[in-house]
Amino acid sequence: MSERKGNLLKIGTFVAAVLIMFIYLGTSNSNINWGSFIAMLVFYGIIYYIGAFMASGKSESASDMMVAKRSLPLWISMFTMAATWVGGGYISGTAESTYSLGLAWAQAPWGYALSLIIGGIFYARKMRRYEFMTMIDPLEQRFGKKVAGVLYIPALLGEVFWSGAILTALGTTFGTILGLDFQTSIILSAIIAVAYTVVGGMWSVAFTDVFQMLAVMIGLFLVLPFALSEVGGLSSVWGHYQSDMGSYASLFPPLDGWKDPEWGNYYWNWWDFALLLIFGGIPWQVYFQRVLSAKTENTAMWLSIIAGFICIIAAIPAVIIGAIGLDTDWASLGLEAPENPSMILPYVLQYLTPDIIGAIGLGALAAAVMSSMDSSILSASSMAAWNVYRPLFKPNASSDQLKKMIKRSIILVGIAATIIALNVQSVYALWYLAADLVYVILFPQLTTALFFKDANKYGSIAGLIVSFILRIGGGEPIIGLPVFLPYPMIEDGIVLFPFRTLAMVAGLVTIIVVSKMTKKMCPPMPLLMPKERENGNEKIAS
Repeated sequence: MSERKGNLLKIGTFVAAVLIMFIYLGTSNSNINWGSFIAMLVFYGIIYYIGAFMASGKSESASDMMVAKRSLPLWISMFTMAATWVGGGYISGTAESTYSLGLAWAQAPWGYALSLIIGGIFYARKMRRYEFMTMIDPLEQRFGKKVAGVLYIPALLGEVFWSGAILTALGTTFGTILGLDFQTSIILSAIIAVAYTVVGGMWSVAFTDVFQMLAVMIGLFLVLPFALSEVGGLSSVWGHYQSDMGSYASLFPPLDGWKDPEWGNYYWNWWDFALLLIFGGIPWQVYFQRVLSAKTENTAMWLSIIAGFICIIAAIPAVIIGAIGLDTDWASLGLEAPENPSMILPYVLQYLTPDIIGAIGLGALAAAVMSSMDSSILSASSMAAWNVYRPLFKPNASSDQLKKMIKRSIILVGIAATIIALNVQSVYALWYLAADLVYVILFPQLTTALFFKDANKYGSIAGLIVSFILRIGGGEPIIGLPVFLPYPMIEDGIVLFPFRTLAMVAGLVTIIVVSKMTKKMCPPMPLLMPKERENGNEKIAS
C-alpha cells in the first residue's frame, strides 16, 4: 500500500511540474486565452484524479492492469468502449473531413459504429469465452509464439498511429485556442497523458472514460446552438453545405457513382476505405481489452453493440461543426480561413462561441484525448508485455515484472506516438493509416484463428506475406512510399483501385488454401479453453 502511494506521489509531483510548465508558458505569452487555458487545466486535473486515485487500489497485478479482473459491469463497459473510439481524432477528424472533403468522406463514425456492432455479434462472445488476455493470444495459440510476435508489429503500429492522431488533434486545438505552438502543445500533452497512463490500469481507464463521454456529449452539444446562431441556424447551414458540396454532402455516394464525373474512380476508393473502417475496426487490442474485461459473454456482446450507437450520436456535433466552418465567412470576421482543414474545430470553438462555451468545448476535447490516449497506449503496452516479453524473453515472468514491463512500454509507445504526431499534421491521414495496417494484415489472421479450425502456421505466414506485398505495392503517400505494382485506376500517383481490400481478401484466402494444403505437414493447433491451457504464466500474472 505504501509503495503504491509513493508511486502516486511521484507521478503526482511529475504532473504538477508539467502543469507549472504550462502556466509558465501561459504567463509568458500575451496571446493566451485564459478561460480556455484554465478549463483545460481543470479537465486534466479531474481526469487525473479519477484515474490515479479513484481506481488506485484496483490494479495490484498485471492481470488487473490488463483486464480489470474481468469484472467490468455493462454500464461502465459500454461507456469505456464508446469513449475509446470517440477521442480527439474521432471528433477533430470528422469535423475536418466534413469541412474539407464532404460528409461522404466522413466515414469513420458510421464505419466504426458498424465495426463495433459486427464485432459484438461475431467476435466478442468467443474472445470472452476463451478468457484471453490480449487480442494476440488466439494468434499465439494457433500460429505459435514467433508468428504472434511478428503479428504484434502491425497491432503496435496501429495503436501508435492512432495515438499520434489523437495528439495531433489536441496539439492543433491547443495551438489555435491557447496560443501555444503546435510542437509545444503536442509534446506537453503527450507528457501529461503518459504520466497519467503509467499510474492507471484498466479500471483507471474505465472510470475516466465514463467522465470523458459525459464531458464530450455535454460540451460539444452545448457548443452547437451558439455556433449555429452565428451562421443563420441549422437549416441555412445545411442548405449552403449541400449547395457547395453537391453529391459529397450525402452520407453515401450515388449507387452508380463510378459513372458520375464528380466521383469517377474515387467511387471505388470510397468503398475501399469504407470496408477498411468496418472490418479494420475489429482487430484492435484497444477494442478487445474492453471485451475481455467484461463480466460475461453477454456483457461483452452488448457493450460493443450499444457503444456502436453511442459513437454515431457523438459524431453529430462534429459533422455540424464541419458544415458550420464551411459556411462561415471568415473574412467578415477579419480572419483568414484555416490554413489546415484539421484546424476547423478549434476555429469554430474560438471564434464562433463565447469564451466560456469555447472553454467548455476545449475541455471536452481534452477529456476525449486523455481517455483515448491512455486506452491506446495501455493496449499496445499490454501486448508488448504479455505477447512479446513474456513468451519470447521471460516465460516465467512474475506479475510484478510484467507490470514493470507494461509501464516501461507505456513510456516508449508515448514517445513514438509523439514523434509521429509532430511529423504528420492530418488527423484523418493518421487515422486511415492506422486502420489500414490492421485491416490488411490482422483482420484475416484473427478471423481465421477464431473461426477456421484448420488454420496453421504455414498458412498464417503465407497470408501475411501476400497481404503485405499487395498492400505496400500500392504505395503510401503519407510516408513517401511509391507505387510499384501495376494496379489500375492510378491518378496523380494515387491508386484508386480498392487494393487494400484486395490485399485483405487475398491474405484471407491464402491462409485458408495454404493451411489446407499443409495440414499434414503442419498440424493445426486448437484454441484451448482456460482449463485446458498448460501455460502456467497466466496463473502467475493473475
